[in-house]
Amino acid sequence: MTAIETLAAEGQASLFLILAGVVLVVLLIGAFWYGSRRRRREAPPADQNPVARGREDSWQTPEEHARDQEDQEHPRP
Repeated sequence: MTAIETLAAEGQASLFLILAGVVLVVLLIGAFWYGSRRRRREAPPADQNPVARGREDSWQTPEEHARDQEDQEHPRP
């Protein structure tokens, strides 16, 4: 038996593995999509700070974060 014969896969088995991989990818994408939709529909926690609730879907650059920290330590009149 040569190395080529050892490494070669049968057509049926490789087709099955390709289909299984495609199904797995579709299931993972579907699960992510479903989970993100459920997360969006969830009610925000009742004990969450109102300011934090307003910034729930936002993000800051490091410069903006540093500026906000400075404003909290030394408020402007």
